Amino acid sequence: MPGRKLAEYEAKRDFKRTSEPGAKVARAARKALRFVVQEHHARRLHWDLRLEKDGVGVSWAVPKGIPPDPKKNHLAVHVEDHPLEYFKFAGEIPKGEYGGGTVTIWDAGTYETVKWTDREVMVEFHGERLKGRYVLFQTRGND
Repeated sequence: MPGRKLAEYEAKRDFKRTSEPGAKVARAARKALRFVVQEHHARRLHWDLRLEKDGVGVSWAVPKGIPPDPKKNHLAVHVEDHPLEYFKFAGEIPKGEYGGGTVTIWDAGTYETVKWTDREVMVEFHGERLKGRYVLFQTRGND
């Protein structure tokens, strides 16, 4: 059974039908923490932002994409953690499966944590497209 961190991820998928990576919490910590932004053509186009932390990819769905200007706000909805193997995933999720559609890697790189609390995550991105300091903050509920 995968770690509790990935229980929700595993419950939403049928790994006999999808080529998405299985639920596995990574054990070894890396010096440079990674991020990935995946363009996801599912029921509705959105971008998935994933930050490596504590052996999993802490994830947000960003309906309008990552703004080019870090001072501009876009909605980011916190979703279930994903396995780190998902950082390399690009391909098709079968129609009818959770998240069915095409996933491509929009950007990837490393990041530095400036602040990480339950209500606010501030990071400095070092990617090909995504560079600079961005803040994810909770506006209400569990978003």
